[in-house]
Amino acid sequence: MKESSLPADNLNRTVDLAEARSRHNLGARRFVIACLVMGLGLLASVALATGIGRMDVGWSAIAAVVLGKLGFHTGAVDRTTEVVIWGIRLSRVVLSGLVGAALATAGVIFQGLLLNPLADPFTLGVSTGAAFGVALLVMLGVGGSFLGLSPLPLGALAGAMGAMAAVMVLSRESGRIRKETLILAGIVVSTFLAALISLIKSLDEESLSAIVFWIMGSFSGRGWIHVGFLLPYLAAGLALGAVYHRELDIMALGEEQSHHLGVAVSAVRLKLLLGASLLTAGAVSVSGVIGFVGLVVPHLVRVLAGPSHGRLLALSAATGALILIWADVLARTLLSSGQELPVGVVSALLGGPFFFYLLKSRRSRGMW
Repeated sequence: MKESSLPADNLNRTVDLAEARSRHNLGARRFVIACLVMGLGLLASVALATGIGRMDVGWSAIAAVVLGKLGFHTGAVDRTTEVVIWGIRLSRVVLSGLVGAALATAGVIFQGLLLNPLADPFTLGVSTGAAFGVALLVMLGVGGSFLGLSPLPLGALAGAMGAMAAVMVLSRESGRIRKETLILAGIVVSTFLAALISLIKSLDEESLSAIVFWIMGSFSGRGWIHVGFLLPYLAAGLALGAVYHRELDIMALGEEQSHHLGVAVSAVRLKLLLGASLLTAGAVSVSGVIGFVGLVVPHLVRVLAGPSHGRLLALSAATGALILIWADVLARTLLSSGQELPVGVVSALLGGPFFFYLLKSRRSRGMW
């Protein structure tokens, strides 16, 4: 009986292996197609968003300005149109896309590290730390510029990294960082910094509007210098996520199993936390606090792309960029009076109801 069953067992294993390979190849093809679609969508969104605004500009003018900046010889465009297209709109569209990519990627990393579906860049107090850095500078009346950049992004970056450092110190137990202690430390630091921000607002009423406007998030007045300021942090965070995406998959099995599979959990967790913190700090430093992107986008992409963090990171970055580009378009065009809405308000209005629906639907299917 045993000898006769061996060929059947081998056949079953062969069939299972073939099915697994087929699913893997199908998933890889879908991922490539999704990347191509998202890439084309991003290019189209950048072009369309650049053409939308109070001042009418033609597609030929947009093409002439962009190609001229890239070194090609094109037709002459008047100076005002060139400034509007290149200096105001295109730089803002590119910046909003980069911020969306950074926040969404940070959300994927935080949720993967903490094994918490509600984790996002706010969880560990990084966003609150950035807001505190800005509030402190506003209260102190720090003005001027550094290399053409307002000191507020520099203060936000310092506050975000300081908050992350405090969380790291508080969460260490016996030389190791544990995710349970990390979440608790993040809540403590975030609550404490939020209280300090409230204290600053109550002590200095003249700075109240500037602090509130920053906390709500906006791309108003941002330009290419802010894009250049964000890029190094975005590149470093994306690189760390790409290098350790397989470790994120393994760590989803639990800390003990990850150790057995050869993952240096504490070291990898520290590097990924640094990467996610760089992404969050860089994004918040140029845009202010923008919520729901880092929370909603990973869940949306996970429904479509599955749990693999390599695919999640790539598609979440593209999806976050798309969502925030169009959220900013709504923020600057929705009011007929010409005033701008804070983009953080728009993202919350769009993301809140969607996340509520996602939460209810996943609970009804027993996924949470």
